[in-house]
Amino acid sequence: MNWRNTLILAIIALAGVAYFRFFEMKWPGTEEARRQSQNMVNFDRTKIDGIVIQNGDQKIEIRRRDNKWRLETPIKDQADGALVETLLSDLENWQKEGSIPAKEIDSDKGKLTEYGLNNPKLKLKLLGHDRPPEMLFGKDAAMEGRMYVRFQNSKETFLAGQSVKKDIDKKPEEFRDRRLTDLSNAQVRRVVLKTPAGEIELENKDTHWEILKPLRARADDEKVNDLISQVTSARIGQFVADDRGDLRPYGLAEPRGSITLFDQEQKKDQKVEIGESIKVAGREDKGQTLQIGAIPEKENEQVYVRFAPRGSVYTLPKKIEEILNAKPADFRDNHLVRIDTNILDRITIDAPGKIKTVLARKDGNWTMINRNNAPADAGAVRRMIDALQNERVTKFVEDVASNLPKYGLDKPQLQLTFSSFASENTAESKAGEQPFATIAFGKDEGDNVYARLTDEPFVVAVRRGLPDQISADPLRWQDLSIFKFKPEQIHGISATTDKELSLERDQNDQWHWLKGSGAINQANLQSLLTTLSNLHAVRWLGTTTPQQGFDKPRLVLSFTTSADNKTSYKLRVGAQNSDSTFCARVDGRDGTFTVRGSDFNNLKLPLETQATASPSPTTAPSPSAMP
Repeated sequence: MNWRNTLILAIIALAGVAYFRFFEMKWPGTEEARRQSQNMVNFDRTKIDGIVIQNGDQKIEIRRRDNKWRLETPIKDQADGALVETLLSDLENWQKEGSIPAKEIDSDKGKLTEYGLNNPKLKLKLLGHDRPPEMLFGKDAAMEGRMYVRFQNSKETFLAGQSVKKDIDKKPEEFRDRRLTDLSNAQVRRVVLKTPAGEIELENKDTHWEILKPLRARADDEKVNDLISQVTSARIGQFVADDRGDLRPYGLAEPRGSITLFDQEQKKDQKVEIGESIKVAGREDKGQTLQIGAIPEKENEQVYVRFAPRGSVYTLPKKIEEILNAKPADFRDNHLVRIDTNILDRITIDAPGKIKTVLARKDGNWTMINRNNAPADAGAVRRMIDALQNERVTKFVEDVASNLPKYGLDKPQLQLTFSSFASENTAESKAGEQPFATIAFGKDEGDNVYARLTDEPFVVAVRRGLPDQISADPLRWQDLSIFKFKPEQIHGISATTDKELSLERDQNDQWHWLKGSGAINQANLQSLLTTLSNLHAVRWLGTTTPQQGFDKPRLVLSFTTSADNKTSYKLRVGAQNSDSTFCARVDGRDGTFTVRGSDFNNLKLPLETQATASPSPTTAPSPSAMP
């Protein structure tokens, strides 16, 4: 066989494989084919764009528009999408449970009338590509839960379940969506609320809500979302009328108030025109307005509303009118500050007469720039940020900070600046520090202290004790880790209390006395080494003072971490504090810190094994004492 024949056979074989693979994909498998043969109808629901129900003289038409279901006949309104999807699901799962052949129907001309299929009242037609024939629904069968069904232009009759009939045998109103709107809270970008007291405008910027009218201020995200939820979760009580007639009977010719939700961000350079809807630079902004009217005479727990997008008058639970009592203060964010920790790289703490403390974050760790990038206490930094973010304003003192000296805010007692930092120029930002929030604390008054965010015009009051939680002393921001060694790295150690003892390791890693006598208490020595090598402060107290007792220390520990004893450290422990901690300091490091009482006890354990008293010899009884 030459190469040409071989090539031709190979091509034929590949074509055969491709042919069978193609038709294998197109043809359903045996199990799927069996299931489809039992279905009343087979269709692709994604290609269905309409449903027509004929129920006696009443025709109901539902169409899919922009992936949403809408009633088109006999009324135009938003359809209940869940109800429509349930109908389609029930159609997909609708099974034949018996059949009566067409020849049997032809042999008895009265059969169709007997089954209610000669001129049925209820019919269902799907609209779209590859739709099945129109379905005709007859009478209930003698078998419980079954009914007679046939298709248009066919006399073959089937027995099937009644689920689909129950889905469609409804009044047009029952297909209307009782949800007021299909907007979700997350889609709403702007809110305009009109009440008897005036207009309030809110806008979502950078994931947070702000008040734009009647004043510019941060808004409370939770409270704004609660407001929006009153509309997005509202359920219609009654469908009253369309809104093209006389609205006076419903108190909607001059509504008591309204709320409009917008799901499109506006751009700063676009003009806004307020009318029936809001138009932005020639295109329509998607505002949905709910107007609130009168209370029905016979339904005093309901209120008339007009919802412009659906062009109808409804009733909603009376609770919706609570929004008419809303005031700007109800939506103000009473948190002292928002700090975006995702962009936070620098914290500067500044107080008059003290050196600035500059804390910097790098790779998840905090350092002190003004102390040669020494490690900072990351836990203390986090606690400070949390305390500031959780702090609630006790009072909004002034909305326009026109007299800063009155509140001591012209020369604050403490100021904190939060910044991001870019090491290189980019399209978004220049290199260097970029402050995004600055808090100034002014005078104390009673239980409060005045405060101000420098990029906001307000003066507020917060708890007087808050500034006390933020130290302006850089020494108090030091890392709590005092020593970071392994116990086996300590080569020599000297402990001084009322006397001095010193030991060192030999070449065989065994400890021996340089000053001391007797057996070494190995358990106590190991406890001392373990505590000392990984010693942590409870907190830093700052600058060393005479009251901390270092003139007469309770304990002095000197140790080396090299065989030549050139790398040495000295720890001093001074006075005891009211919380059972002890003041301590390390030579060569600024400031005093505190250590736990349990650590102090481990550090001063006796290293000499205590001599055990020998038992007294038993005295033999005298002969006279013997019986």
